[in-house]
Amino acid sequence: MVTLRKQYVVDRPVYSEDSFAEDHEKIYRLHKTSLDHVKQYLTCDSKRAKNAVLSFLPIIGWMRTYRVKEWLLGDVLSGVSTGLVAIMQGLAFSLLASLPPSYGLFTAFFPMLTYFFLGTSRHISVGSFPVLSLMVGAVVTRLVPDEGPPANITEFEGLTHDQQRVLVASSVTFLMGIFQLAMGVLQVGFIVVYLSDTLVSGFTTAAAIHILVSQLKFVLGLTVPGISGPLSIIYTLEKIFVQITSTNICDLVMSIVIMLVVFIAKELSDKYKAKLPVPIPIEVIVTIIACGVSYGFNFEKIYDVDVIGKMVSGYETPIAPSVEVFQESVVEAFPVAIVGFAVAYSVAKVYSIKHDYTIDGNQELIAFGVSNIFGASFKSFAASTALSRTAVQESSGGKTQIAGLISALMAMIVTVALGFLLEPLPRSVLGALVIVNLKGMLMQFTEILYLWRRDKTECVVWVGTCLGSILLGLDLGLAVGLGVELLTVVFRTQFPRCSILANIQGTDLYKDRKDYLHIFEPKGVKIFRIPSPIFFANIEFFRDKLLEAVGFNPLRVLRKRNKAVRKIKKLLKEQGGDITEKGMMDLFSRTTDGSYMNKEELAQPTDLKDLPFRMNWNAELPANVSVPRVDLHSLILDFSAVSFLDISAMKGLKMTLKEFVRVDVDVYIVSCDAYILEKLHSCMFFDDEILTSMFFPTLHDAMLHVLEKHKGHKSEGYVLENTKV
Repeated sequence: MVTLRKQYVVDRPVYSEDSFAEDHEKIYRLHKTSLDHVKQYLTCDSKRAKNAVLSFLPIIGWMRTYRVKEWLLGDVLSGVSTGLVAIMQGLAFSLLASLPPSYGLFTAFFPMLTYFFLGTSRHISVGSFPVLSLMVGAVVTRLVPDEGPPANITEFEGLTHDQQRVLVASSVTFLMGIFQLAMGVLQVGFIVVYLSDTLVSGFTTAAAIHILVSQLKFVLGLTVPGISGPLSIIYTLEKIFVQITSTNICDLVMSIVIMLVVFIAKELSDKYKAKLPVPIPIEVIVTIIACGVSYGFNFEKIYDVDVIGKMVSGYETPIAPSVEVFQESVVEAFPVAIVGFAVAYSVAKVYSIKHDYTIDGNQELIAFGVSNIFGASFKSFAASTALSRTAVQESSGGKTQIAGLISALMAMIVTVALGFLLEPLPRSVLGALVIVNLKGMLMQFTEILYLWRRDKTECVVWVGTCLGSILLGLDLGLAVGLGVELLTVVFRTQFPRCSILANIQGTDLYKDRKDYLHIFEPKGVKIFRIPSPIFFANIEFFRDKLLEAVGFNPLRVLRKRNKAVRKIKKLLKEQGGDITEKGMMDLFSRTTDGSYMNKEELAQPTDLKDLPFRMNWNAELPANVSVPRVDLHSLILDFSAVSFLDISAMKGLKMTLKEFVRVDVDVYIVSCDAYILEKLHSCMFFDDEILTSMFFPTLHDAMLHVLEKHKGHKSEGYVLENTKV
């Protein structure tokens, strides 16, 4: 590695903030008021109207530049490949939502129709996603359990068990869409930034565990009622192991064979993906074979295998959502909306960067909100995207959402004309396909070791989110993960790693003195750095660390000095003011001061104006006058990493600075953000003791000023005045 060693020399005056302002006129900008922003937002002209239409209907933008000859064939082939995967995943993921499989095909069709017009991503495949399906399924099994009566909801009257579940799933999806649409309209797409990659990884890993456990009953051919709520995974495993001796061997063998075949085929497909025009549609192949074998050998009657059964032919009339279900599921619907958007946005962002186009988070919220509302009206359940399905769409040549539209048409063809062919398909096959597709999410467990070695705090977030989601359920687990993540942010800002800086010899650079050997520290000077905002929660920590760095408490020193001065003045008064130094020593040795001074008086600046001599607090004092010695004459606070100060922090900072000033320590603040300086002025931070001349634009400016001011103080090492900056 070649090290850059070019030289530069800057010759300029030493600036404080005041002197810099004198030499360089600053432009004072008029900041817009809230009313100005509202007026600008509500102002409409032809250009804004055009931009609004293009923003709301992104299809107009990419359709105008669509290259028919270059892209159409790729989009068609990609749509067919993606459609086959979407059909299989729709059937399989409907089991996670505790719904009849045919409704998974609805989710592969309706949401895509509206996303085609409103979405900004050109590559994601909109449809069912296992984590969302499981979260919706938890609400479905809670309100319409497998065993026992359903919840007391008026709209359930006259409906079959499956119809009640469909109503719950569609109502939850409708409410999810309302949440997403509202967040998009209110421009709060930034909310996704609070779901870090670590949190999402832990959450989806926990979801994979839930999905795996939920599919065991299909793979083993057992009848296990759906259970929701905290510790549901433990109760489900208990019921499975109680019935383990009743395992259907046909289901188990068929599931194991299918999982092995699909796993091997996927590994080969990944290995030779550069040579394959499209990924091997192994799920479609094994599904067709399983349907044929099941129908030919009559698995349902001979081996008591649970099959899909009657498929809904065609599309049903739209239904209105249940308001009562809204009331029962509002707590679960919001995290479903957040997770659905977060997953889709993160996947869309990956492919937008790869193919060099932009996506709009707020428009994505609107697109998914409308898609879920529209889909829920036609009995589909929560839609987002799946990374595996999107990877197929992109890798098989898809350039735009025309591929997504064709995949939706594939699902429509199966629903309208070919659905009956899937009726003999064993449910254990769908369960096996779900489980084998969990490989990517389950492999995220390997991140624990990586995070533990690199960042233990991030590891805590991952483990906390994962365990919380496994034990408490996905909705509460997400809340736990967010809580742990926010606590780590608070912890890092409340207890930052403060340091004492020193000059690197012969340069204008300042680094942590613990990290370097050849450093220069002038005697009587301390440079203290806090690498975080200063606010109400960490101002006391800042003060404690600062006192630890300087080695004394200025308030305690000030009180000691005031007590000593009071004693001296009293002795002078008794002696009539005519006293020698030797006489003063004698008086100290035999006189005590029993007078009382309250703490407020002792904390005031030391009054030396009536003394007939100059007081040197660092000189040798009598034994019974215990005033701590202060060797520090200059304290420099590096605020380069301080992004904001709140009112509480300002008050605490001002009091701390005054305590140092009152014990004759010059305090300097360097590299302070311009916004913070403006706020200090507006909050009346400055007075007779705290002056604007304490602020310097750079640390080196302040150090050169200190050395010039205290030339008489001898320092070991290199002389800093000889450096030029």
